[in-house]
Amino acid sequence: MLEVTNLNAGYGHVQILRDVSFKVDDGEVIAILGSNGAGKTTTVRSITGMIKPMSGSIKFDGVELCGKSSRAILDAGIIQVPEGRQLFTEMTVYENLELGAFSDEAMRKFDESLHTCYKYFPKLLERAHQSAGTLSGGEQQMVAVARALIGLPKLLILDEPSLGLAPNIVDEILVVAHDLAKKQGIGVILVEQDVTKALKTADEGYVIENGQVVLSGSSISLSVNEHVKKAYLGI
Repeated sequence: MLEVTNLNAGYGHVQILRDVSFKVDDGEVIAILGSNGAGKTTTVRSITGMIKPMSGSIKFDGVELCGKSSRAILDAGIIQVPEGRQLFTEMTVYENLELGAFSDEAMRKFDESLHTCYKYFPKLLERAHQSAGTLSGGEQQMVAVARALIGLPKLLILDEPSLGLAPNIVDEILVVAHDLAKKQGIGVILVEQDVTKALKTADEGYVIENGQVVLSGSSISLSVNEHVKKAYLGI
């Protein structure tokens, strides 16, 4: 599905990423792990076309994405749930979800997708005609995830979904992410500082430090790795 190879990227003349490589298969959840400032956001921005890589390759379903616009990448099926949710707070929950149907196919399947979202997040049905800005942080994150699902993603990027949320809400969202991968075949990239929760959800993980992938492997192997335990798990 997605294959990132020797990705180098940054801002202006400042290089952040150095030869970052990883892949995501259909129905797989991978975690991109690291502390704040490690290069996780730059990685996501490179994939979604928000910044132009200095060099390297980003292929999705065999098609090179480097140099393509963010809209072209979105149309290809890569949809991001951004850090901070970025909802239209004066609009209702339903209206925010409508905005996820950006393509003709998503518009045709809107009712079906909406029903699926309400099954995953029943609270959104209760709050459908309530302004998004009046929701709790956890409920707003549910809206952001549901809005992305309305767009019919092939690859879903969850950028720091645990930020500022209660642990039970985070668990609920990560269960949905795992279910989307295993039951619908959607690839999921989970970008997280909470290594414990990420490794419980992901199949594979990549640890980024100072713009480089320093460790990679199955979530099980990373959870027992001495460096990960000391640096990220506090063990």
